[in-house]
Amino acid sequence: MGNVTAGVAAKFAFFPPEPPTYDVKKDENGKLTFTGLTSDKNVDVHLCETKAGNKVAATFWKHPSGRLTLLYSHGNAADLGQMQDLFIELRAHLRINIMSYDYSGYGASSGKPTEFNTYYDIEAVYNCLKSEYGINEEDVIVYGQSVGSGPTLHLASRLQRLRGVVLHSAILSGIRVLYNVKMTFWFDIFKNIDKIKHVSCPVLVIHGTNDDTVDFSHGKKLWELAPEKYEPLWVQGGGHCNLETFPEYIKHLRKFIKAMENLSVAQRSKQKLTNSPSITDSKNNRCLRFGKR
Repeated sequence: MGNVTAGVAAKFAFFPPEPPTYDVKKDENGKLTFTGLTSDKNVDVHLCETKAGNKVAATFWKHPSGRLTLLYSHGNAADLGQMQDLFIELRAHLRINIMSYDYSGYGASSGKPTEFNTYYDIEAVYNCLKSEYGINEEDVIVYGQSVGSGPTLHLASRLQRLRGVVLHSAILSGIRVLYNVKMTFWFDIFKNIDKIKHVSCPVLVIHGTNDDTVDFSHGKKLWELAPEKYEPLWVQGGGHCNLETFPEYIKHLRKFIKAMENLSVAQRSKQKLTNSPSITDSKNNRCLRFGKR
């Protein structure tokens, strides 16, 4: 069943930019760098090995005074080279560290894009945050845009002490983007409608009211199902790929980040404080596109 599900995902859900917009190289000192990436002394480049044996490219955008770290899972038809301008702006406006990565088969990441590979990808990158930077789970906010909501909610449903979750133009599930179904089929992919119920931290949902790729109803339903809701942002007139251009986007996101920074220890203690199991044990179009190209 798993192989069939992965086949469905690969057939109609993944469209990595071809050719990739960057490559990973070693400089004269043996340090990993990105070709085509803006020169920035506060960016580290990683190749994180996943449980499937793939190596995924990741970038850590450091902010000198960043208290929290955003683990960002991007949309479907993008890679890190295309996303760098957004990360630079988010880092500056939100005063936060950003860990971003490319899914298997995207950009300089090896392997093939499948649903389960995206889960292994985000697990490997999350583990890199812990091992390389000593960042604690409770100081991480996971952010999923469009198809990136799949790996984001996979991780958020397994961990109990994350600071927060942002769902940007998120999907209820793969099949539900195409059809108005009332039940979850075994062959469906990215079953966010089921996983959101197991998220124990504040959830911010951002969705455009005129999204013609992932209907506005997906965002509304995810917000309704979230156990711990944060004030949503329904962008009036917003589509699927342009929400960042609306001034209320960065304003509301900054408000959320500030609220998460000010979340008291007492409030966070309401979450399950048992140690979560190690994850190792268990200008460009960024639209999610389904169907044939």
